[in-house]
Amino acid sequence: MDNLSEMAVFAKVVQQRGFTAAAQALGLSKSAVSKQIGRLEDRLGARLLNRTTRKLSLTEVGAVFYERCARIVEEAQTAADEVSNLATVPRGRLRVNAPMTFGTLHLGPVIADFLAAHDQIDMDLVMDDRFADLVEEGFDVAIRIAALVDSSLIVRRLSPSRAVLCAAPDYLQRHGRPEKPEDLRQHNCFGYLYRASGADWSLNGAKGPVSIPVRGNLRANNGEVLRDAAMAGAGIVALPSFIVGEGLRTGALVDLMPECVPQTHAIYAAYPHRRHLTPKVRAFVDFLATRFTPEPYWDIP
Repeated sequence: MDNLSEMAVFAKVVQQRGFTAAAQALGLSKSAVSKQIGRLEDRLGARLLNRTTRKLSLTEVGAVFYERCARIVEEAQTAADEVSNLATVPRGRLRVNAPMTFGTLHLGPVIADFLAAHDQIDMDLVMDDRFADLVEEGFDVAIRIAALVDSSLIVRRLSPSRAVLCAAPDYLQRHGRPEKPEDLRQHNCFGYLYRASGADWSLNGAKGPVSIPVRGNLRANNGEVLRDAAMAGAGIVALPSFIVGEGLRTGALVDLMPECVPQTHAIYAAYPHRRHLTPKVRAFVDFLATRFTPEPYWDIP
């Protein structure tokens, strides 16, 4: 056994005033306890206990050693208890990364509920639309909206992310309604700057998948900006329904060619591989799964 274990056995022998009682308290045999005390004395090069058939007492060196030893063993046990508590109770600082628009529209409004339910957690919420390196940047959890998520991460699928082509009724009245993907070439189509396909929109045509090069007078790295411009009647957007869902419900936006829009993305909670999943991460991911479901509220008509 290691040095700390030997010290713990020694402290227990002193506290129980004998080898037999200490062995019973530790769940060891009397001979195992005696051997550990002997190894400890050999390592220290000093006798710690005076042993007689009737009485056990501390030597002068043993008394000094016991005073320090008992304190160390107690502190080690306290540390172990704290770690065990941390392993069961959600607590500590939780660093979360989320896309800007999803974070603003949907994650932000529910964060207070999570923190109210877990008052020992402090959260750092960082929102932007780049793919952060969770390990390198020290994030515990990220919300990812993608077709596939990095295989180096553990993921939990939360909700579908339905893609929508849409425009305001006023725009369609002035410029006509596109009936097939190729018609989009003649329209003012707003671009999302972080789109992986660049200026091309991938759609389903009559003969299969097609890539339509679109052009427009507005490009932005924020979906809310593009949505608002579309609602003002300025052009056509391709955005997730969690951004345009309210506009579709109120009639401020019109869903265009839904049969031509491939549905490949989903919303995930992602976190790094770890041997032990911390309670704070588990609690947050479970909470997200209760708020963002396979039938998300933003898709309800």
